[in-house]
Amino acid sequence: MTKDINDQVKKLWNKIVEEINLNKSDTEMAKDFLQKIIHDKSSFQEALASRVASKICNQDFNQKQLELIFNNQISKFPSICDSAAKDLLAFYARDPACNYFYQPFLYYKGFIALQTYRISRVLFKTNNTHMALYLQMRASEAFGVDIHPGASIGSGIMLDHAHNIVIGETAVIGNQVSMLHAVTLGGTGKSKGDRHPKIGNGVLIGAGAKILGNITVGNCSRIAAGSVVLKSVPSCKTVAGVPAREVGDAGCPEPAKTMNQLLKAEKV
Repeated sequence: MTKDINDQVKKLWNKIVEEINLNKSDTEMAKDFLQKIIHDKSSFQEALASRVASKICNQDFNQKQLELIFNNQISKFPSICDSAAKDLLAFYARDPACNYFYQPFLYYKGFIALQTYRISRVLFKTNNTHMALYLQMRASEAFGVDIHPGASIGSGIMLDHAHNIVIGETAVIGNQVSMLHAVTLGGTGKSKGDRHPKIGNGVLIGAGAKILGNITVGNCSRIAAGSVVLKSVPSCKTVAGVPAREVGDAGCPEPAKTMNQLLKAEKV
């Protein structure tokens, strides 16, 4: 991890600790929980490994075993922490219900599921296939988020509500993408090979959208809620319907950041 990135992660961790301390009057009932998850940890990395492990541990792997595995992988691949920090910033900036940085870190299953994927991804790429697939299974069971570790996902990602999300093995997702619940990035049959969607940077994917096949969604486009996308989508466009068709421009330069899902921006 470069010094600049490391400093950014440290600042974010210090901000989380500061927020918890400033809200002490609201934390009496959860005092022991917060002590264990936040105050007993010395860094963002340590707390992240612990939080993910606490949510997916079971009779197969206890929390301490998973923490050891996760800390080891994050130490080897510091990009995990960098991406997690950028994801956290995305949740904070885009979710109007998110008032503190600690909220996604502690309570948003979309954030925790995404970090489970990030660890499974580096395990998969280093031929630790069994453990990678195990984490995929546990994330699916625990969070309802099924992301194959072979998928490639950028940073600054928000999985809003994060229920019933499926992302296939050969899917690619760029940076600064927002995705709502019940989204599928799937194939169109049982053929092997490169068979899943490629999502550009800054794309907003509405609730219940299904994007199927080895097609491309261009940068800064919008997929309307409930759409079934079977053909590639140009950059900076909005598609809607079943099957989806182009219905206009994206409405703004960065739809994933504005989270504007209306078909006409002037109605906001």
